[in-house]
Amino acid sequence: MNPTKTAVICDSGCDVSAALAAKFDIRIVPLTIHYHDRAYTDTELEQSNPLYVYRHFDEEVPKTAAINAAEVLDVIEAAHADGYENFICVAISGAMSSTFQSMHMALGEYREEHPQSKVYAFDTKNISMGSGIFAVYAARELAAGRDFDSLTKALESKIYDVRLGYYMNTLDYLKKGGRITPSVALVGKILNIKPIISCTREGVYYTVAKLRGAARGVEKLVDYVLPAGTDVSKCWIVILNGDGKAGAEQAKKLILERFPEANIIEEKQIVSSLAIHTGPGLVGIVAFDLGGAVQLDPVQQHLENLEQKAAKVADTISYTNEKIGERLNQRK
Repeated sequence: MNPTKTAVICDSGCDVSAALAAKFDIRIVPLTIHYHDRAYTDTELEQSNPLYVYRHFDEEVPKTAAINAAEVLDVIEAAHADGYENFICVAISGAMSSTFQSMHMALGEYREEHPQSKVYAFDTKNISMGSGIFAVYAARELAAGRDFDSLTKALESKIYDVRLGYYMNTLDYLKKGGRITPSVALVGKILNIKPIISCTREGVYYTVAKLRGAARGVEKLVDYVLPAGTDVSKCWIVILNGDGKAGAEQAKKLILERFPEANIIEEKQIVSSLAIHTGPGLVGIVAFDLGGAVQLDPVQQHLENLEQKAAKVADTISYTNEKIGERLNQRK
């Protein structure tokens, strides 16, 4: 246990592996995957059959259920029983899930019963290990003796020190999950577009690049997450895949060719609740800047900001057009 007796808790959408969770005693609240006749938690499937949802996509694309405050409170109480007194909850983006709100509510309920405790809920405005990396960072800092207040301030200051990118083989599952509009998915399918996506500063998906075909997808992904000049001695790197192990191996090879000293702290299959929305063939890379690792030139940073704003406007226009089309069809 760390000196401040502070437990780090995250939801399973943060994609923290069982090994890292055990190493740093990170407590995980699992999301649940629902089929019409059965249900599993992320934790159950990660331990028993990480590829289960992929192998059953032809049968059914299941739905996910966000965690509720009671489930979070159960994990908090279990950690309290183990001797923890203070709590930091790390959540995937509040713009894409109600998980952050559930954590905030649970911590508030706990604090009412334990007013002497310190609690903090952190909306990472990210997804997968783009979120989970903060749980690992927090647990490591606590183990090294960092105090609660300075750590929570550090988390806030480092919220944009993560670069996450996903290369996706299909847009179909983002459409089915409501993450993109059907028209965007249809155009992508017709043009054979393979997107690289990330999260905006507001914590929603946006398209970094649209590639025709798959030939250079992984290479472009590496270019985006680890631009030339990245000081890999100052960052943690995570390689993810969604039933896309060959692509992940290709990404690792490219990274090590360019950055032989790269500190790859984790390689893993994404959890099932994320797989449902992304489908097979996904490759992801996360780079967490520990301090000055990635220095984007001002022009590149400006372009990325413009791309995020343009993507937001495009999504709004597409959504509006879809709704207009639906209303016109209803009048016929």
